[in-house]
Amino acid sequence: MTTTAPTTNGRVIALAHYAARALLEGVLTRHGATFEQSVTFRAVVLAGGSVDRDELVSDVIGSLKTDASAVRAVIDGLTATKLLEQDPAEASRLRLTDSGRELYETTTAETAEISARLYAGIPAEDLAVAGRVLTLITQRANAELAGA
Repeated sequence: MTTTAPTTNGRVIALAHYAARALLEGVLTRHGATFEQSVTFRAVVLAGGSVDRDELVSDVIGSLKTDASAVRAVIDGLTATKLLEQDPAEASRLRLTDSGRELYETTTAETAEISARLYAGIPAEDLAVAGRVLTLITQRANAELAGA
């Protein structure tokens, strides 16, 4: 099988990711949260505010590429600190508490301001191309992981 070397060094993409993540983690740290917790909050919000515990574990595993025990530990920690709770309407589901929602909204607003500065002045068509390329790379990497 012949492979073609990429025209862009993968390191460039990685450096952009880690620089942006460092900014995100700075915001999270100021508010006493972790990246893993942030990903978990986002999964609950994207699920409509309430999500089945097993579905949440699966979603966060897919995002973080980590194992179930690590994700369950994050969920247990969020539950213990009363940022996440059992949904009273359905015991198998979890939802953010008022404190969890406030933390998520605060950190999301702060990181949105940073993102706006980072993306300022980049033409929409360039961002669209970058989005398509990174989505394709993610899909291929996920396929590789699934086959591993």
